[in-house]
Order: sequence, then structure tokens, then C-alpha cells
Amino acid sequence: MLSPGNRMRRSAEFGRTMRRGRRSGRDALGVVLLTARPDDPGAGEAPRVGFTVSKAVGTAVVRKRVQRRLRHLMRDRIGDLPAGSLLVVRAKPLAAHVGYDTLAEQLDAALAAVRRPRSGATRRRKGRGAGDGNAARADGEQRAGS
Repeated sequence: MLSPGNRMRRSAEFGRTMRRGRRSGRDALGVVLLTARPDDPGAGEAPRVGFTVSKAVGTAVVRKRVQRRLRHLMRDRIGDLPAGSLLVVRAKPLAAHVGYDTLAEQLDAALAAVRRPRSGATRRRKGRGAGDGNAARADGEQRAGS
């Protein structure tokens, strides 16, 4: 069981982590990690973990079993997380059907991927002006064929 100091309980923390954290997913679960910057107020606190297990995973009994397994697995891995970090572990429907060892392997792989340093390549975001071809050029010229 995780200690109360390592549990994430506030909806605002879940939301902030889901919006700003680094993601990694596997077949049975996904993780989102938000590391604290040195100037953040909670940078020296213990890392906190939250779990989300939707109704797609199964009945209440099945969801609770999956959550207990994930909580037990995270108990041994919480020391590897940076201080002040927030982690959300999201169970997928397959989590109810895989064995404990498989769940542990997938959790380890997802945690390793989310903690791995980013490569030099940057990922383009979808949305406003993300290279849709219709935006005006910075120097005011039109593209050929426009």
C-alpha cells in the first residue's frame, strides 16, 4: 500500500498532470509524469501517484482489483521518481486480463519511456497555424500557386 504522503487525491493535480505531463502507453496501461521544476513550491516533497481505472476495464470488483495491483506495483517503484513529481497511472481494459508479471513489465517499460531524456527532435502540435498552408508568410509574400 502506498503511504498517504505518496497518494494524489486532488482533481486539480490530476488535471494539471494530464495536461502538462509526459506520456507513455503500453497495451494494458498508460502513464503521465509531470516532474517538478526546481523553483516550484512543491519541488522538495515526496512524489505522488494517482490511478484512474475507468468503467471500460470491468465491474467495480475488477476495477478495484486492477487498482490494488497497480498500487502495489508502484509502492516498489515510487523511490525511483524525482522529488515533487506527479504521476498518473491509467489502466486500460486489457489490464483486467493480463497477469501480474505482465502488468509489472508494462509499467516498468512505460515508466522508463516517460523518464527517458527527450531527443533533439521536436513534435509539432496540431492547432492554430501549425503549418496548414493557408497562413501568410512572415515576410508578406504569397506562396507560388496561391
